[in-house]
Amino acid sequence: MTFRYLMRVAAATAVVCLAASSPARAHDCAGIAEDAKRLLCYDAAFGRAVPALPAMPSGAVAGPTAGASPATPATPAQAASAAAVAEAEKARLKADAKKGRNLVEAWDLDPDTALAPFELRAYKPMYLQILSHTNNVNSRPSSAQAANNVVTPLDLQSNELQFQLSFKTKAWDRILGNNGSLWLGYTQSSRWQAYNGSNSRPFRETNYEPEAMFVLKTPGNIAGWQSRMSSVSLTHQSNGQSSPLSRSWNRVIGQWGLEKDNTTLLIRPWWRIPEKAARDDNPGIENFVGRGELVLAHRMGEHVVSFQGRHSLRTGENARGSAKIDWAIPMAGHLKGHLSLFSGYGESLVDYNHRQTRIGLGVSLVEWR
Repeated sequence: MTFRYLMRVAAATAVVCLAASSPARAHDCAGIAEDAKRLLCYDAAFGRAVPALPAMPSGAVAGPTAGASPATPATPAQAASAAAVAEAEKARLKADAKKGRNLVEAWDLDPDTALAPFELRAYKPMYLQILSHTNNVNSRPSSAQAANNVVTPLDLQSNELQFQLSFKTKAWDRILGNNGSLWLGYTQSSRWQAYNGSNSRPFRETNYEPEAMFVLKTPGNIAGWQSRMSSVSLTHQSNGQSSPLSRSWNRVIGQWGLEKDNTTLLIRPWWRIPEKAARDDNPGIENFVGRGELVLAHRMGEHVVSFQGRHSLRTGENARGSAKIDWAIPMAGHLKGHLSLFSGYGESLVDYNHRQTRIGLGVSLVEWR
């Protein structure tokens, strides 16, 4: 193999490398000072094939790269096809994000899969309990506020129907550079005496909970748990009733969300905004319902098991709270069978100081994540 041939091979190889690494747009070529390199750049930008390696002289011994195909730039059709594939993948990721199965998807923490502002999304669990049974009917709801005590027992049954709807939407994104978003949420849970025909099947209790949430990405690793997000929210909750059944409170709620494998942990402390004693329908509610909660949700395939625990964070006679376990069982598509067990105080606002154990059976569409 002659020295002249080796030089020709080296030169052709350099041409191929330059073409393969050249800018993809024509206007990027103008800044290249060397004429030959600039021409190669334009050739690559407009899809013209780069020069092939020179033919090897007869009898020359092939080297390690003999027979290798030279690299050629993508044609416009190939580039368009690649772009279409990339757009399809991006659309798929956004469709998956709508499912909100993890905290990154649920709170738009990844800008590549973030959805548009004011697109309605699921928030807290949504379910229909066809049968909800309590071991202790609260026929005389009471309060430390004298005007909020029921004197005549209510005609209630231990079996009723329950359902909850919950939605949120992102109203403002990237408040702090590439971080920070404002969300609006609404949750409504109802208890319907659907089987109480002797009393015209009334809605016993409905709780309304609008809130505004400021959410931040807070990445980190703590003992194997991946910190994803934190938030602070201003929350109002009431039952829309008049005395003696009126119940309401306002809170500032903090939240810290972590994930590990298929498990999500939410730590949610809150502070009740004080009210004047004369206007407080439910004094001391925080000593019954609690001053915070911990939510632990674990996904096993399409099964989801969650635990929700609340506590007053006090000792002695004020050491109260509740525990709830939910199990979502796959049925068809997003529809799941739903089993629920609650025990403690505050199953609803009117029951804030009433202790009971309640079991529910029904279906669900959304679970904790």
